Amino acid sequence: MTGAEATWLYAVTTADAAGAGAPAGLTGVAGEPVRVVEGAGLAAVVGSVPRSDFDERALRAHLEDLRWLERAARTHHQVIDAAAGTGQVIPLRFATLYHDDDRVRVMLEQRRADFAAALERVAGRTEWGVKAYVDPKAFLPDPGEEEVAGGRRPGAAYLARRRAERQEQETAHLRASERAEEIHATLAGQAVAIAEHPPQDASLAAYEGWMVLNNSYLVPDDRADDFSAAVTALGERFPDITLELSGPWPPYSFTALPRPEAEEP
Repeated sequence: MTGAEATWLYAVTTADAAGAGAPAGLTGVAGEPVRVVEGAGLAAVVGSVPRSDFDERALRAHLEDLRWLERAARTHHQVIDAAAGTGQVIPLRFATLYHDDDRVRVMLEQRRADFAAALERVAGRTEWGVKAYVDPKAFLPDPGEEEVAGGRRPGAAYLARRRAERQEQETAHLRASERAEEIHATLAGQAVAIAEHPPQDASLAAYEGWMVLNNSYLVPDDRADDFSAAVTALGERFPDITLELSGPWPPYSFTALPRPEAEEP
């Protein structure tokens, strides 16, 4: 690495798990070869990126370019996934940059206890994601209730209808949420840790209806088949809920560390 380059971090693992280095031919966000920097019994999966293209000003411009951001974020996670194929890893935040490899080694030494604890917490375990979607109409109250407009002036009838519609929607959402909680309770029994996420924006995630569950589960590897079977069984038990299982993933939701002090690359 030259003085014209900064070091982009992808993940941290143990030096033993890193083995001979990163998977051959793997490239990072700047098309750079991915490699390993070792220190304190740990190994950081890194790449050397042009400093001129990743200093604070240039990086800010990149982050405002949605096409670049999407492509780089996908590549960042592809590197993490590839590294996870050789052993347990701690995924690092997108755009974690250090001045050079020596600063990375200092960071590994300073944060050795945090990394070791996180690696121990997820050893032999993998993250799985479960989303649940519903069609609101399936959870609306039964029809046939008292007609709200009867005998009322048009304005009052309109307000009554709107109030009834809001109440129906609230009831439907409550019913769907209760069903989602029942599903979650079953899946939680198969996991050692759970991370609950807010529903994704429907316009961005391209789904219809309501997302009533968006959780990550840290599952022991020897229970992975049982967990997948539980999701399938729940989908059959509750046909009015659409369940989506994703994974296995590196443990993105279960290895968060206090954010390290950022460096100017």
